[in-house]
Amino acid sequence: MSSKTLPYSMKDVQYDNAKFRRRSLFQVISHTFFTKKMKRECMACSTGKFLALLMICGLTYLMLTHASPIHSITNHVSSFGTHKGNNSIIYGGIGVRRFWRKPPRLPPRLSPDESNNKSIASEWTSKQESVKKAFIHAWSGYKNYAMGYDELMPLSKRGVDGLGGLGATVVDALDTAMIMGLDDVVSEAGSWVEKHLPERISHKGQVNLFETTIRVVGGLLSSYHLSNSNPTNKGPKPSVYLENAKNLADRLLTGFTSSPTAIPFSDVVLHERTAHAAPDGLSSTSEATTLQLEYNYLSFLTGDPKYSIEAMKVLEHMKTLPKSEGLVPIYISPTSGEFSGNNIRLGSRGDSYYEYLIKVWLQQRQSNRTYLHDMYVEAVKGVKRHLVRKSKPNGLVFVGELPDGIDGGFSPKMDHLVCFLPGTLALGATNGITKAKAMEENLLTFEDLENLKLAEDLAKTCFEMYAVTSTGLAPEIAYFNSESYSENGLDGGNKSSEYIHDIVIKHADRHNLLRPETVESLFILYRITEDSKYREWGWSIFEAFEKYTKVESGGYSSLDDVTVLPPRRRDKMETFFLGETLKYLYLLFSDSNVIPLTEFVFNTEAHPIPIITKDHQTE
Repeated sequence: MSSKTLPYSMKDVQYDNAKFRRRSLFQVISHTFFTKKMKRECMACSTGKFLALLMICGLTYLMLTHASPIHSITNHVSSFGTHKGNNSIIYGGIGVRRFWRKPPRLPPRLSPDESNNKSIASEWTSKQESVKKAFIHAWSGYKNYAMGYDELMPLSKRGVDGLGGLGATVVDALDTAMIMGLDDVVSEAGSWVEKHLPERISHKGQVNLFETTIRVVGGLLSSYHLSNSNPTNKGPKPSVYLENAKNLADRLLTGFTSSPTAIPFSDVVLHERTAHAAPDGLSSTSEATTLQLEYNYLSFLTGDPKYSIEAMKVLEHMKTLPKSEGLVPIYISPTSGEFSGNNIRLGSRGDSYYEYLIKVWLQQRQSNRTYLHDMYVEAVKGVKRHLVRKSKPNGLVFVGELPDGIDGGFSPKMDHLVCFLPGTLALGATNGITKAKAMEENLLTFEDLENLKLAEDLAKTCFEMYAVTSTGLAPEIAYFNSESYSENGLDGGNKSSEYIHDIVIKHADRHNLLRPETVESLFILYRITEDSKYREWGWSIFEAFEKYTKVESGGYSSLDDVTVLPPRRRDKMETFFLGETLKYLYLLFSDSNVIPLTEFVFNTEAHPIPIITKDHQTE
């Protein structure tokens, strides 16, 4: 239909779905007759004016009296149905009501971008549901065969206690279930905590201070916050989680108070309330310095400063120790308070020291602990200067190790654990806000932008550690061909990978433990850069987990060798698969207002801890 015959002008139509404007009978007739050529010719003389008036009167009479069907019209409008008392509209009589009826609403009009965005949102919501189903499958295996044990052995269909017997999987998985809105799981896990955990805390024996703090204390505190914030909470009263966290922490504090220095002993005997050093007398640097988020928050909640005081003594002591451009050895003595050895790395025993420098500073920004930020900045400079290299032949950026310290040789070895670093660098650059907002408000320094670029480069390397293998899953450790190192015949098995000759995977390092570090960084980088490639990479990793680690009877299993098909399974589902890996994947596909990075910091076991602000009210 030509636009000339439309009964409205496009200027009357607003993009926000406005209605047609109502027009009177006089306006309709005048538009029909006096906007045509007739207006120019017939109105030129008095006779024409008289004839026009006569024509109008005649048409008006016909409209008021004529009601015969007009089949050509009814054939098109019959689908709207019939209405009593309104036959003049339905059967084609052009009665007065046709002109006076309420004008129709325009249909919603989406721009191509809006329509596309709606489709994309639906796609990621669907992927999020797939992750939720995977969590339910993992939990069902644990519940059916290992409820109350620390971990599930999914092939043997039994449980095992490898973390002190506190039901670590229950507590590690609890806040993930809350975030996913899985009320049945929350009820099951919460009921177990209420009925069984107090007795376990009182009677169990030796536990590792670090592992118990990040998994159990951290999980209880996060669950307390989330349940306390949810009026429809399906588990026990939120106070149950806080009381158990406090009870456990009171016993774990022995690890701090028994030590002659600020560095805590690594092991605590719960039922005796005693603590001692590891057999070699040393503590891991990362373990001693990755306790502060949890105990700071516990002090905040209880009003008792003793937890925070003991934990923060460690970082205050670390500030005084000599470092190599911010880098520290991976062992420290609780007896002397000094570092032991020269081995520097961001993998096992070193990793979360660097992570907690920036996260504790973010949590405690209102407390003016600027020394933590200063230590973080210095450490990142040291990493960039001494540990970052590029692979041969294709230039993947990776982080290596210094087994003999800053003056020793460089090793192109990179643990999967190091893949926490891209997320930490991104968090340190923008403090959790999006890159776009930080740029708009001119908040980023050149160094921040440089660190963000390094984060993105390292995230790509971490993803390629997955993509280079036959299974699409990363090994525990990778080496990189580089200027000082080259080894052939130990590739990942995926011959189509562009980086098949850059990444070396030795036979002893080919296992996969369902680790979370890469998807953790993908989650943080997506939130900060809003680049959808991180979601795509995360989905690829999730699909590989589904294809090769899922056990039909329930649960997921670690793998022995990711470079061969089919991979042999190890019969172990680590607690962090439910507590971290699936949580980060779920949040990767969620809206950014779900656990926002500006309001929470995640402890090193992915338990979200609220950032403490001056106006934060005690819960």
